[in-house]
Amino acid sequence: MLTLQMTLLSTAMSCVIGIPLGLLLDKARFPGKRIVVLINRTLMAAPPVVIGLVVYLILMRNGPLGFLGWLFTFEAMVLAQTILITPIICGIVYTASQRSASNIRAFAITMGASRLQTQFLLIKELSNEIYFAAIVGFGRAMSEVGAIMIVGGNIRYHTRVMTTTIALLRNRGEINQAIFLGAVLMIIALIIQVIGGFLKRREERTDENI
Repeated sequence: MLTLQMTLLSTAMSCVIGIPLGLLLDKARFPGKRIVVLINRTLMAAPPVVIGLVVYLILMRNGPLGFLGWLFTFEAMVLAQTILITPIICGIVYTASQRSASNIRAFAITMGASRLQTQFLLIKELSNEIYFAAIVGFGRAMSEVGAIMIVGGNIRYHTRVMTTTIALLRNRGEINQAIFLGAVLMIIALIIQVIGGFLKRREERTDENI
């Protein structure tokens, strides 16, 4: 349950932040945009242990956010996961927007759509890419070990999740249990994928009927 809560919450937060940023980054025109895009793409490939270390330094007692007392807590793991996967979702949405967003906006303008209507149309037309970005972010969050081990501490019954448990079992030589948990993790990922695909197909059928 802790694994699911952490993964779903961090993915949801990353989608709320990353999707609008990806769309905004495509639309915005400002000096230094290429540098911002380069930074985002660099963060997409950032080693998780580096992100975990940065979050650790921020949350440690003498750090900028040390007063929150989040180090070695569920909140710290969610924060690290969100920082880790937000650039991935933002980058995927930005790349998709580059290909087709300008045409969608032009079509919306010719139809007399308002700015809000244009944004809704854009999100609807890019729904496949947005869905893909969310799934990629979810997969990255569920498979993460390094960052959450640094900020969570892998504390039993408190911050220990399935991936850190698998790593611990491997170190102990309990390979069979590690394989079993790995299989369970894959089944959970498959179930989430099936549910997401079902909801998406249902939405598409509803739009067709309308």
